[in-house]
Amino acid sequence: MKNSIAALRRSHGYSQEELAKIVGVSRQTIISIEKGRYAPSLALAIRLTQHFETTIELVFTPE
Repeated sequence: MKNSIAALRRSHGYSQEELAKIVGVSRQTIISIEKGRYAPSLALAIRLTQHFETTIELVFTPE
């Protein structure tokens, strides 16, 4: 699954560690999501998109 988490994170000035703390996961989870190696649960995807005030459809797209 493709996503724009890295771009959103950088545009808001967050480190991977800061974003991980905000949404309640490890830094490794954020790294894995950004690299497309891990598809987040629906609950985590919602937390991420709510934090960035966007929608799941704009952040996550199937390959």
